[in-house]
Parts: sequence; structure tokens; C-alpha cells
Amino acid sequence: MRLETERLLIRPYEMDDLDDFCAIFSDPEVMAQCAPPYDRAVCEKWLSSFTQHPIAFAVVEKQSGRMIGHALFKQLPGEEDGIWEIGWIYNRAFWRKGYAFEAVRALMTYGFEQLGLHKICAETIDPVKSVPLMEKLGMAREGVFRRHTKNPVTGEWADLYWYAALNPK
Repeated sequence: MRLETERLLIRPYEMDDLDDFCAIFSDPEVMAQCAPPYDRAVCEKWLSSFTQHPIAFAVVEKQSGRMIGHALFKQLPGEEDGIWEIGWIYNRAFWRKGYAFEAVRALMTYGFEQLGLHKICAETIDPVKSVPLMEKLGMAREGVFRRHTKNPVTGEWADLYWYAALNPK
């Protein structure tokens, strides 16, 4: 899969993405709501996995040619066919520029129009940045799992917000 938007290219990962991948996944602030930051060996392992099993994609800023984001887009395990999960993580230098919205909107459009998906879901423990983006994308809150998971940085129990969009057709 390769998608192009006004400013972005969404494409399969390549091992040449390792430095940019590490810049994202080794940043403690980026990973604060996800997992402990990855070291280079863990980044290389995950990137290799994504090149072999394309369930996540590189988001490249066309102007610079730099990989600035990670987009998860795959069938949600254990669910009916056509119910997919979407997720995103971006290099902190590219936050608050509309890149995540642009890429996720393109993936959702592709999923509904080209793949005929029934539903696209996303989850987060971040009510400040991710929940507003999910709502801006037209996703509806389907539930909040109260104190369902632990924050990877603080170790404290955190609410897990579950959002989804249905195919509009």
C-alpha cells in the first residue's frame, strides 16, 4: 500500500528508515503514553518485523523526504473481518502541524473506500492530544475502560479511551 496526500507519503517500511524510526521510538516524551522508550536494538527488531509483516507504515514528509511518523493499520485481532485498528506515533518535532490528521484521514478513507472496511477503531490513554484528534477525525467514543492499563512512565493506572468510526456507506 502506498498513499499520497498533499504533504505526505504513506508507504511500507524499509530498513533504511531505522534512524528516523529510532528518533521517534526512543524519545521518552513521544513514548510517554505508549511504552518505555526503545533502544536501537529494539527499534531494529520492530522495524524488521514491520518490513516482513506490513501492519504498520512509514509516514514521510514529501518536502523533506524524512520519515516523520508511524501509522499502524491492520485487522483487529480476534474480531470479525472488516474491523481494523488504526494508530499513530509521530516525531515530536512534527507535532501540532496536522500531519497525524492528514495521514489518518487518508488511511481511513482508503480503508472504507478501497478495502470496504466496516469499522476502524483506535485506543489511547492520552485524553489531551489523542482523544481530540480522534473526535476531529469523526470517530465516536465507544467506551472508557476505567483504570484499565498502567501508564508506562508513571506506573499508575490509567483510563483507556476506545473510539471508532463506521463505514459511512
